[in-house]
Amino acid sequence: MELRRELLPAPVPAERSAELGEEIERIENLLHEDAEAGQRAIDAFNAATGKAYGPSAFVNCAAAGGPEAFALEAARPAWPRVPDVTRAELGEIVRRIMAAPGDPDTDHYLLVLEANVAHPRSRDLIFHPPAHLVDASPERIVDEILAYRPIAL
Repeated sequence: MELRRELLPAPVPAERSAELGEEIERIENLLHEDAEAGQRAIDAFNAATGKAYGPSAFVNCAAAGGPEAFALEAARPAWPRVPDVTRAELGEIVRRIMAAPGDPDTDHYLLVLEANVAHPRSRDLIFHPPAHLVDASPERIVDEILAYRPIAL
């Protein structure tokens, strides 16, 4: 199934990705030298990207795919809300997540999923499913996600 443009990962110009990658590496080095200056740099980075990264994201970026993958994530919208997302589109998003868990676009699809459903642990239903969802189809997982209703307090 083809997804609408709003649901696809936004293209990131190479210049923007390189600029963010350099800043990520600078912040990582700064955190090792001067934690206070590193935190100020993180605050500026978060303000510029609309994200809410903490120091561990920068220190551990090598383990999470490196500065290039981190830069790509940082350049894309933080919570890509699509108010009229359909059940079929959610099924395709889950299918893409399941098909390529290590792909850089998987993080984007996880954000799209989490931003557009109420279920607080939708990613766990895909990667760590309960017994009744082991080997379930993407459509069955979406049914479970959409069946969730928050409890009003």
